[in-house]
Amino acid sequence: MKTNKNYKLSPSSLNLFEDCPKCFYFSIVKNIKRPSGIFPSLGSGMDRVLKEHFDRFMEKGELPPELREKKLAEGCYLFNDKEKLKTWRNYFKGIRYSDKESGTVLMGAIDNLLVKDGKLIVLDYKTRGYPLKKDTHTYYQTQMDLYNLLLRKNNYQTEDYAFLLFYYPNTINETGEFLFNTELVKLPTAPEKGEELFKNAIRILKSEKSLESIADCEFCKLRK
Repeated sequence: MKTNKNYKLSPSSLNLFEDCPKCFYFSIVKNIKRPSGIFPSLGSGMDRVLKEHFDRFMEKGELPPELREKKLAEGCYLFNDKEKLKTWRNYFKGIRYSDKESGTVLMGAIDNLLVKDGKLIVLDYKTRGYPLKKDTHTYYQTQMDLYNLLLRKNNYQTEDYAFLLFYYPNTINETGEFLFNTELVKLPTAPEKGEELFKNAIRILKSEKSLESIADCEFCKLRK
């Protein structure tokens, strides 16, 4: 049974689904969004600069020092299909998979990819203000599960993990340049959990009645 509309879902919308299925439904189906604050532009600026930085090394067939100095990245090289990477990075195109039964599309815009022994590894850049905590990487579990799912649904072999490359400020030198620390985290992924989450979200989109037994969150109360 197909939905009345071919909805497009992303890792961020499925994070919302995990947080509150009701807010997810109203956001996707009714276009009633949660209140949002001012979107910081520094993160997007850093994202652009980092992609340019990595692409310069990709053109040379090398890893940048942030990875070259990490044992976790041994045996890896940067994915070098520039046209495909350009599409997959685009927030309006991305890498996609369409559920045949409902027509619902799952899409995501990746930062970069590594290749090891013929398998792809998602490489995602993260910028933050402080050093990592023990559970920092867990906030990106769903995102990495879904990225791996998207690659496999597009017939690519992937490793069963992704890499998160964190940048956080260290100091500023006399000429006003910021220096960053970097930390590479290997995060095991479960594409099957990502697919289960996607299927559950589709079921919610099919019928508003399926929301009746779900408790209201604080945003639901505000919406009412």
